[in-house]
Amino acid sequence: MQNFVFHNPTKVLFGKDTIPAIGNETVHYGNNVLLVYGSGSIKKNGLYEQVCHSLLTAGATITEHGGVQSNPLLSHTHKGIQLAKEKNCQVICAVGGGSVLDEAKAICAGTPVAHDVWKFFTGKKSIKQTLPLTTVLTIAASGSEMNSGMVITNDDSRQKFGFANKRLYPKVSILDPQATCTVPADYTAYGAVDAIAHVLEFYFTTEDPYTPVQDRLMEGLVINAMESCNRILTQLDDYQARADLMWTATLALNGLTGAGLGKVGFPMHMIEHTLSAFYNVPHGAGLSAIIPGWMRFQAKRHPQRFAQFGERVFDLREGTIEEKAAKSIKELSNWFQQVNSPTSITALNIPAKDIPQIADNAVTLAKVWRMQGYDQQLIELILKDCI
Repeated sequence: MQNFVFHNPTKVLFGKDTIPAIGNETVHYGNNVLLVYGSGSIKKNGLYEQVCHSLLTAGATITEHGGVQSNPLLSHTHKGIQLAKEKNCQVICAVGGGSVLDEAKAICAGTPVAHDVWKFFTGKKSIKQTLPLTTVLTIAASGSEMNSGMVITNDDSRQKFGFANKRLYPKVSILDPQATCTVPADYTAYGAVDAIAHVLEFYFTTEDPYTPVQDRLMEGLVINAMESCNRILTQLDDYQARADLMWTATLALNGLTGAGLGKVGFPMHMIEHTLSAFYNVPHGAGLSAIIPGWMRFQAKRHPQRFAQFGERVFDLREGTIEEKAAKSIKELSNWFQQVNSPTSITALNIPAKDIPQIADNAVTLAKVWRMQGYDQQLIELILKDCI
């Protein structure tokens, strides 16, 4: 295990009927609130009224910034930043899933500065100050509710870049599993895939040969993500299953899983981000299309790691290391199929002829993320195995 510092300053309120606390938690940082949300589903399920009532009762003045889309856009983020500046907002409250939370973080970072917020994503500027952020989570997936990362798509350059900074942690996140019970089956599954992918990125890219504590933690999270997702798909309003998946997804990317692993990478996300940017596919669906192909590539280099994964997650006992590695990838791919998440780019209606331009776009992000070795040729090779 490598040296590490684990520091997560986000306060989490987890469980039933915690949403009414959002007002007092938010006005602690200021009364002038920018409320960020998505396409309007929170108005249909009553969450919007619940949050607004809490904010107003606590003495907040609300400015609304709705319409955040899946794979949030830089142009819409710019509008949120301008609105926050015009209204002199002191704090941002985000109600939604990872896309809403990510755009809210970008608004938090972009409001105090005069330059384009995109410069943070390309590494041309560093964050010195942000507006405080509170959140109410509506889907188990990204982990943005308890981490310092954000992802935005530049609609002009068609680049989907991610960026993290210690000042981007939400101050408070409310996780009420009841708020996720209206999430449909497909997006529930995509969220579980996203959580699993976050774990697998760390699990399969660490170069430390001996990390037993983290291994067991990550393996358990993958098992919990699959099992809770299966229970939800059997009964969409199963509160305990929703709670299990929600906390699993949060733990998958709150800094704990990667602690002690040393240098790790995010190659599957790096490649998938181009699929989201080019074709606006759901992030989890894009990941399940990329994961099996990338795993087959990586397993040729480090089969022991994949064999261990198969032994502990899928109880694979027979065969050589290479055979168990191959079986573990097949088992995970089978589970993706069982929950109706695509396992190839063909299933996403992405033509093979687009692979060179997908790879070319992904190389740019690989350079920003300093992922050496992932050049155009290698990314194309992985993508061809994802057809």
